Amino acid sequence: MSLLSSLTIAQLNPDGSVPVPEAPDAQAQAAAAALEREAQLETLQEQMEVLQEVLAKPLKDVLAEHAQSQKTAAAWEAFGAMWMLSQRAMRRVAMELAAQQGVSEDEVVARALRYANAVLNTEDEDLGGTLAPAQLAHIARHKPMLRKQFK
Repeated sequence: MSLLSSLTIAQLNPDGSVPVPEAPDAQAQAAAAALEREAQLETLQEQMEVLQEVLAKPLKDVLAEHAQSQKTAAAWEAFGAMWMLSQRAMRRVAMELAAQQGVSEDEVVARALRYANAVLNTEDEDLGGTLAPAQLAHIARHKPMLRKQFK
């Protein structure tokens, strides 16, 4: 590359001022900004398509989905109530048995926490065979939250 091929003659602006040359990386920044705008446009188009799908559905279908989600929520609510009831009942049984053996409530709670932490830390993978593999998989999915609860 010769010196003559790299030289350019600056053209004056219409008002007679000298133009400020662009920074060498200005083209790269402009290309990156264009790519970012294009990605944002694609995201907006995807969101618009989702909205169009919802708007294209008949109202009866939308209401049916809503009714189904309410049924599902009610089923989970009932499951939660059943779980709390069983937990309270099992606690009561544990406390009555402990009282019969002369074990304090604090010791029962401490033992329960030790068992919970043993399962969370996989020291005792199945509590002597009382937990199904599906239950262990469910526990594994929620370990971070459960660890906070059983500290």
